[in-house]
Amino acid sequence: MEKLKRDDAGLIVELEPEVSRLLDRHVAAAREWFPHQYVPWSMGRDFDGPLDGEPWREGQSRLDPAARSALVVNLLTEDNLPGYYHALAVNSTRDGAWGEWLNRWTAEEDRHASAIRSYLHATRAVDPVSLERARMAQVSTGFESPAAGCLSGIAYVTLQELATRISHRNTGRFSGDPVCEGLMTRIAQDENLHMVFYRDVLRAALELAPDQALMAVEESVRSFRMPGHAMPGFASMAAQIAIAGVYDPRIHHDDVLVPLLRSLRIFDLERLGPRGEQARDSLAAHLERLEARAGLFVERRAQALAARQRRGRGDRTPAPATPVTT
Repeated sequence: MEKLKRDDAGLIVELEPEVSRLLDRHVAAAREWFPHQYVPWSMGRDFDGPLDGEPWREGQSRLDPAARSALVVNLLTEDNLPGYYHALAVNSTRDGAWGEWLNRWTAEEDRHASAIRSYLHATRAVDPVSLERARMAQVSTGFESPAAGCLSGIAYVTLQELATRISHRNTGRFSGDPVCEGLMTRIAQDENLHMVFYRDVLRAALELAPDQALMAVEESVRSFRMPGHAMPGFASMAAQIAIAGVYDPRIHHDDVLVPLLRSLRIFDLERLGPRGEQARDSLAAHLERLEARAGLFVERRAQALAARQRRGRGDRTPAPATPVTT
């Protein structure tokens, strides 16, 4: 017989001891670091305006355009922190260990935005006027959480933190700048600790309410979108980032979904009722569809690259359609 559904308030209370334990573990594992030590301040100089400095111009940065787009997406995603705080607080509580974690997580995430923006300004990687306008638009839009309830919120943020960790790490590697790579690697280490915290809260929830938690996981995987999807120009930047291989459908499937679901032992869970089994079947079918779409994306990207190489050699064979994210 399927277990009675626990309400969010009950689950929050039941999960409190585990949240407290995981908070203590996080604080013990986290390492203090300072953004100013990762920013090449010696490269900085005044911009135009009241300081009568040098205007920003395209070409002042050696970063690849895709790396710049990735940094902007990463930064604007971090900038919308007030919306994320509100969404998490609404789906859990600001009291007790939950509230302590939420405040700690917010302080650490805010450090990421400060560090990335300082790097972009010091290296003149992007137009500071356009960047500030994009920040205003992003934060003014706010964040509409796709999650409804405690379990959906935990499932979504677990996915998001892992995706963000990988996006940050790959952005640093792709940048070609050792300073940028060092900064993004440091930020990715924080994001990994955040993911581990939320993953283990989700693991505890799967023990307490397996059907409800598995349904939340299935819904989050099926409907997942990065939290910055509403930022100005996101679609074109995301396509550019995907085509460059910084974060694409193959990475999302292979490096985010599959390892996370394996870690949670989703396909080995026992004590499931009919709704939990149905959610697991739906999840398996969705992963198969994503695998096929990821393969198609990689194939189209390879065809487009080959076509560009042929055009560079003077081959006039028509090129296939430019690959797009799926």
